[in-house]
Amino acid sequence: MSRIRQAFAAAARAGRPAVMPYVTAGDPNLTVTAELLPALVEAGADIVELGVPYSDPLADGPTNQRAAQRALLAGTTVAGVLDTVAQARDRGLAIPIVLLVYYNCIYRHGEAAFVQRAAAAGVDGLIVPDLPPEEAASLRAVAQAAGLDLVPLAAPTSTDDRLALIGRVASGFIYCVSVTGVTGARSTLPPELAAFLQRVRQATGGRVPLAVGFGISAPEHVREVGRLADGVIIGSALVERLEKAASPQAAVEEAAALVRAMRRAAEEARVSMTAG
Repeated sequence: MSRIRQAFAAAARAGRPAVMPYVTAGDPNLTVTAELLPALVEAGADIVELGVPYSDPLADGPTNQRAAQRALLAGTTVAGVLDTVAQARDRGLAIPIVLLVYYNCIYRHGEAAFVQRAAAAGVDGLIVPDLPPEEAASLRAVAQAAGLDLVPLAAPTSTDDRLALIGRVASGFIYCVSVTGVTGARSTLPPELAAFLQRVRQATGGRVPLAVGFGISAPEHVREVGRLADGVIIGSALVERLEKAASPQAAVEEAAALVRAMRRAAEEARVSMTAG
């Protein structure tokens, strides 16, 4: 069982969804990212999703686009991101780290070279939002050989046949996109979310955990999604905290405070469901 699956299993044993914060590596710089990773763990993160900044992040909304731009302007590179992960591992960071990385960043290095470097740094999985599962066979094979999970995305528009394919090839978990569109904090979650997740479970046979992202911005969202899914991904709302913070130290503290609140909500999610 991979470290990612172990994290989901541990959260399930505790009767709650896994808490998965997302930050863009290098926003505002890699020094802050290095300080942020252990702070997120202390605040209750089970898995950290770390975005590799890219100039054309087609799946991201304005908040994450600005974060990528800030990171790139600060000189963040793929090598720098992986070095930051390796340093975090050397300092004792034990929870899984999943990279959200666009395929061009992988292609430029070569699939095998990128995966081997990521695995050596201590990365546990990859999310490649612009690589369809039908075209991911070679990367999947390389990742599997290196012990990395390749996490596919499922959207509300995915057909049952496509969801079945996703279920066959997924490892680690399936990233369930809550809405049609790009990332971004939202005030409410779509009423169709429960039906969508049920459809994903049916089509994939429940073989891997389901984590919901896009729009999770408040504790009530975590409580709602936590009754339906195995994991909750907190992205743009966290990135906004970093963007608006008065100082790098404040950014770390405010990000940790949000994750702490989301962890408390996750612990309440299944309790509320049982009580209801």
